[in-house]
This record gives sequence, C-alpha cells and structure tokens, in this order.
Amino acid sequence: MSFSRTFPLKQPLRKLQPHVLVAVVALMLAFAFLGARGIWDPDEGRYTNVGLVMLDSGDWLNPMRNHETGHWTKPPMTYWAIAASVGTFGRNEWAARLPSALSYLACVWLVWLIARRLVPGEEPMAALAFATMLLPFGASQFISTDFLLAALQALAVWAYIESRAQSSQSGRWLLLAGAAFGMAFLTKGPPGLLPVLVILAHRTLVPPRESKPLHVLGAIAVFVVVAAPWFVAVIHAQPDLLGYFLGEEVVDRFASDDFNRNGQWYGWIVVYLPAIVLGTMPWTRSALRWICGLPREVMSWRDHSRRKEAEADVLLAAWLILPLVIFCVARSRMPLYVLPLFVPIALIVARWRARSNLPIPSLRMLSIWVVVLIGLKFSSSLWSTHKDASEWAKAIEARVPSPPSEVVFVEDMARYGLNLYLSAQVEKVSLADSSDGPINPQFDSTFLSELHERERDVLYVAKKGRWTEVERVAKEGGFSAVRVGSPYRGRIFFSVTHESDGG
Repeated sequence: MSFSRTFPLKQPLRKLQPHVLVAVVALMLAFAFLGARGIWDPDEGRYTNVGLVMLDSGDWLNPMRNHETGHWTKPPMTYWAIAASVGTFGRNEWAARLPSALSYLACVWLVWLIARRLVPGEEPMAALAFATMLLPFGASQFISTDFLLAALQALAVWAYIESRAQSSQSGRWLLLAGAAFGMAFLTKGPPGLLPVLVILAHRTLVPPRESKPLHVLGAIAVFVVVAAPWFVAVIHAQPDLLGYFLGEEVVDRFASDDFNRNGQWYGWIVVYLPAIVLGTMPWTRSALRWICGLPREVMSWRDHSRRKEAEADVLLAAWLILPLVIFCVARSRMPLYVLPLFVPIALIVARWRARSNLPIPSLRMLSIWVVVLIGLKFSSSLWSTHKDASEWAKAIEARVPSPPSEVVFVEDMARYGLNLYLSAQVEKVSLADSSDGPINPQFDSTFLSELHERERDVLYVAKKGRWTEVERVAKEGGFSAVRVGSPYRGRIFFSVTHESDGG
C-alpha cells in the first residue's frame, strides 16, 4: 500500500514553523505544573506504590503492594517505568508522573509520523489536535497504565503502516510492530493487542501488494520473546497466577460486573459517550463530521478509481470502530480505556479539515485554549480532596513524633500514595477473618495477625465509626489501642501496645 500525498498544507503559520509550534505546545502541556498536585488515591497511589516497592526491594519481577502481598492486576511495564523514573529523578510527584507525560509526547510525535502517510501535509494539524484534546491532556497528568499503552499501540500501528509504505523494508518494520505489541501486552495484557484486529481487518479489506509470511512470523516471534518471559517466570513461581490471569483479569473483566465498573447494559453510554464527546474538545465537531460522512465514504470504496485514496479511511475507520465496539461490549468500562482511540481520532480530525479546506486555527485561538488547559491543571493542584495522599502525609507528620515505618489501614481504603511521602509500607487489614484467596486479596491480613507481628513504628488508621470495635478486638488479643493526635477526615490515628510492653 502506498499512502499518496493528497492533502497539501493549506496555510502555514506566519509566526512559528509548524513543527516548532507543535513542540512548544506539547512540551508546555506535558510539563507545566506536572508535580504541583499531590498523588491521588486510589489509582495514582496504587501504581506509584507498587513501583516504589520494586525500587526499594530490588525485586523487579514481582509487583508487590507491600513486603507481604503481591499486586497482580496489571503486568509490570508501568511499574517498571515509574520505578525507573523515581530512581533517576527522586522521590516526588514529578518523577512519578513523568512516564505518563513522556507517553503523551510520544503519542504526539507518532501522530505526526502517521499523518505523513495517512494525511500528508497535515502533520501539524493532526499532532496539534491530539496534543490539545481534553482527555489526552488530562490523562498525561495522571498516573495509569493507559497512556503508556496508547503510545505502544500507536508505535505498533505506525510500524505496520511503514511496512506497507516501504515494502522493501517491511520485515524490519514488522519486527518493530511485534516488539511494540509485546511491550503493550506487558503493560495491560490482552487489551494491548486490540490493534491486531485493526491490522487484520485492514489487510483483509486492502490486501498488500505481496504477502511475506516470513516477515509476519518474525513479528510474532519478536512479540513472544518480548512478552512471554515475565509471564512464564511468575507463573512458574506461582502456578495459581495462570488461572487468575485467564479467569479474573480476562474473562471476568470482559463478561462480568464483578469489578463494579459500569457493567450495566447502558454503561457504555454513561462512560464512553461523554469521554469521547467531551474528551475531543475543542475538535469534537470535526471528528463528528467525519463520522457522519463515513457511510458515504464506505460506499465510495467500491469505486476502483478512489480505492487508493480510501485506504487511509479504511484504516482509520477500523482503528476507531473495532476497539470501540469491544470496549462497549465488555462489562468493565472506564473512561481512560478509550484513550488509545484518540490517536486515530486526531488523524480523523486532520483528514476531515483537510478535505474541508480548513486551515490550522489561529495562534491566538490556540493560545487561549492552551492557557485554559494549563489553568485547569493548576487549579487541580489547589483542590483539597480526601484522595490527596500528600495531605494525609502532612496530617500524619503533624501528629506523630517520628515518621512511621508502616501505616496500616483497618477496614478502610488504603492510602498507598503515602509510600511516596513517608517511605512507609502501607497495608490494609480486616477486623474479622477474610475469605480472600491467595492472589490479590482484598486485605493483607487480619488486624490481630498484624498486631501479633509486634512490629515497631507502626501507625494504625481506622474510621471513627469503627473505633469501639477496634478497641474491643485489640483488647481481646491482649493489646491496647492508643489514640495519636486528633482525628483527620473522620479517621482516628492510633498506636498499639501489648500488655507485656507495659501497655
């Protein structure tokens, strides 16, 4: 396939070269106030904590939420990135969020590269559209697996496109695609392979000029070499992980609502419709117009004289629609799941605007929107919320004479972000025996089991409403629960002493 140069750049910017403008905008949006906001639990705290445990323990193979309990909900690529960043740049919010910001910049760059083939001459428009869309911008400031996944999937699709455009070098490009898919699989498991369906659909609808099975087999081999060793190693050490990965993390997430993530029949409307409509601002209108004109374009594909021009539309339509259908059918739904689809959406925006002879927006309008986005980022750093682990850390430091080595939450949401600020292990325990299994249990242990470990410098946290029960359980076990400082956000901080210690 050869993506021809059909859409020349209409109106170059007067004051800045397009590539300079894109770089300045993307860098400003990526790094301005990146470390101004505290780590928000549960998601940011959980990912950061696992990366820190890896860094502190030196065990980069087994994701752990503390020294006792594994954390297997995601493969390790995101944790590796966070641990490497913090190990390089220090224990701070900026370093923890850096992998997301760099993934955002990588996507901007990849959109530019892909646009060279799909929308020649409109590279600046495509890259600016992605850089300034609301959802990609917001996600670039949030610690999750989704932006790293989006960047790796975009890398894989770009490599596939180049393999079609440079047939003499197709083998090398497909090897890169296989490696990118391997890293995507190490980031989020099977969802990382959704673009494979896009590629298969495109190859079926737009067959390559010549088939090279050995190149495809080489890509598959590279994928296996990259993706398989970690899974083989951890499953060999813990055979129960195979059933967990296939059962809970694949089948249950797709077919059940066990994770309470908008699994109702209408959940896809509640989650994905606003994520796409609002998340594509200020380019929503352009994207919707391309989608509205898609049926007409599909009919035109039958015209052999337009087949070559329509190749890009076939790829973009498959890249957007096929994963979106799967996201809608699956019963685990979260807004950031569709983040990788904003790469083809940005290309769609550029393609429609090129056909409509619309120039890049004025520098004034673009500047206003960039200021609005940076203002939103700064405002979030001023927002006081119970999810902010930095505020919890300040509250603890104001109440205890020395930093605790461990913070234990009793029948409460664990604030894993505290690890970044206090360098403390974070645990979650139950007051009664729990029926949790050995893989990813809800609680690390029971309250009494934790007390009998007799560890030093441990700070306990419990809700006010459960304080009487906490005191009773501790007393029955021969311990005394002693309040530390004043309550904070409806929680009581306390230490525990044993009768033999003079408590």
